[in-house]
Amino acid sequence: MPTDPLRFAVIGAGATIAPQHFAALDATDGATLVAVSDPNPAARANLAERTDAPFVHDAATLLRETAPDVAVILAPHPFHAPLAEAAFAAGAHVLVEKPMAVTVSEADRMIAAAERAGKTLAVVFQHRFSPMTERLRAWVASGELGGVVRVAMSEPWLRTAAYFRASPWRATWRGEGGGVLLNQGPHALDLLTHLLGSPMRVTAITRTARHAIECEDTALALLEWEDGAVGTFATSTTEPETGRRLELVTDRARIVVEGNRLRRTDFRPGLREHAATDPEPFGRPELTDRAEENLDSGASHAPVYADLVLALRHGRPPRCDGEQGRTSLELANAIALSSWTQAPVALPLDRVTYDTALAERSER
Repeated sequence: MPTDPLRFAVIGAGATIAPQHFAALDATDGATLVAVSDPNPAARANLAERTDAPFVHDAATLLRETAPDVAVILAPHPFHAPLAEAAFAAGAHVLVEKPMAVTVSEADRMIAAAERAGKTLAVVFQHRFSPMTERLRAWVASGELGGVVRVAMSEPWLRTAAYFRASPWRATWRGEGGGVLLNQGPHALDLLTHLLGSPMRVTAITRTARHAIECEDTALALLEWEDGAVGTFATSTTEPETGRRLELVTDRARIVVEGNRLRRTDFRPGLREHAATDPEPFGRPELTDRAEENLDSGASHAPVYADLVLALRHGRPPRCDGEQGRTSLELANAIALSSWTQAPVALPLDRVTYDTALAERSER
């Protein structure tokens, strides 16, 4: 097995999120940063304060002259697909920030390009590594909870007009391809699909309720899964983060997450058995509250890099590969399309219909 450090290059290194990536690279055994690039003079003005890695003006030159093992893509979303395709063509693996692309059809292209090149495509969803997410995932995967009955997720991220002025491409159809669903909402959508898989149908509304932006600042969706589970998802940039909440009701338990607080109530017998067999018209199952826990619901980028290095060394998929990263993006696209058409949208999403509807908004 090779022991030399994997050579990483960061494209879009002037991004706001870049310092977290530089810190993660510094903390990762088996990884070294060999070059950075950013075509925006304003964005790269303070790069020297962030990293001492060699600067290359454009991505094409960086890929050609430095031949990195892994290209890390931090550019705005519309550039993710073409940059990933260029990186794969140059022989590099790719780690791309969320969302992996603007449209699910672009995500399809990225996955296909990785397969053709025989390279790995990984997507940055660092919260998958948080103690909270790992606990929830373990409970669901073990089968101990039984089937899901209902889920309700609320995920606000308060933003101000100053936030949108700082980067004029934000929340524009041409510059970002969407608003809260593509910028602030992806982590919550990833948690939802990571735990429960993709729903089969979405009925949603989106609004531009408070901000002077082109795209949505509010989204609310009704979700339906094939096994009969139902759910709601709400996200916005119009209210404080104190409203973040996940409630998961399954056949054998009710789980509530508020910030870092985790509460679980177990049902005995399970709801299906109880409803079928209890002789009392208004009978209730036995409810047992477990001790409340406090678990971090966030994580740094370091575990993402450590996992990717191990994945590449051992020839296994990363914790979030391209296909998994595409799942939450497809749901975001479906929520938007349902709102635009004022009708339920089935998944898998019709790529042509979505791309056409988005193009109409981008051309206005």
